Amino acid sequence: MRIIDYSQYYWQDDKVRLRAFEEEDWESCYTEGFDSPARILLECAVELPPTIAGAKRFIEQNVAFSSTNGRIMFTIENLEGHNIGGINLNSIDERNGTFSIGIVIDQPYRGQGYGTSAMNILLRYAFLERRLHKFNDYVLEGNEGSARMMQKLGCVQEGIRRQVVYINGKHMDFIMFGLTKDEYLANRDAKRGL
Repeated sequence: MRIIDYSQYYWQDDKVRLRAFEEEDWESCYTEGFDSPARILLECAVELPPTIAGAKRFIEQNVAFSSTNGRIMFTIENLEGHNIGGINLNSIDERNGTFSIGIVIDQPYRGQGYGTSAMNILLRYAFLERRLHKFNDYVLEGNEGSARMMQKLGCVQEGIRRQVVYINGKHMDFIMFGLTKDEYLANRDAKRGL
């Protein structure tokens, strides 16, 4: 197999690399479906048990950027080439310049900065290549890891949508976050010491 030189690869930083979904990613998709607490935080619902057929179907529908649902789906790898999660650019509104990002980091890799790195790569792409203007997202109440990540990224908490989802017998809130392109650039320059 040919060795790839990633030294100039746009879709990576010093922690992670983003790539297209590949057919063999179904296994990671399937096994991570058993992490019910993480799936609830991601999907804001209790899902039915995962199936191999469902995992294969999901990957098949999104392999090689073939999604028809408006999402641009990536696998997140660490620099050793291990699949550690997924990220997608979604809810893209070209007219108003808004977008959202969905992300999941597999359990063994959480809390190590991989999610923040992957988010920074996708934010850079959305703001500087797609010319989008505003990142909008929400975090389900209790998802402290994602809330911390939003703050590290420079996002502003813009409000709370109270009791908007019903999970496990309880109504729960969405904590709304936002980041403009100008805020992103100011945060990026501050980190670089400019």
